[in-house]
Amino acid sequence: MKKGIHPENYRPVVFKDMSNDEIFITRSTIAAKDTIEVDGETYPLVKLEITSSSHPFFTGKQKLVDTAGRVDKFMSRYAKHMQNKQK
Repeated sequence: MKKGIHPENYRPVVFKDMSNDEIFITRSTIAAKDTIEVDGETYPLVKLEITSSSHPFFTGKQKLVDTAGRVDKFMSRYAKHMQNKQK
């Protein structure tokens, strides 16, 4: 390997799946703003909306993950559209 082209700041980082609170500890260079304590150690925390532990392809379950209220927003826009169409 060539010297000087690979990052030097690899460190343990916690990735947290916000839909099911599953955590993964792995080494990464990603910048993290939050921290979390796991087993008495403090790690940088990266929050994720979906991971392999919650994605329907990997779990085999059809589960709707709606953290931003996208379905509710769509339903309200659709209801307004139907009201306008009836007038």
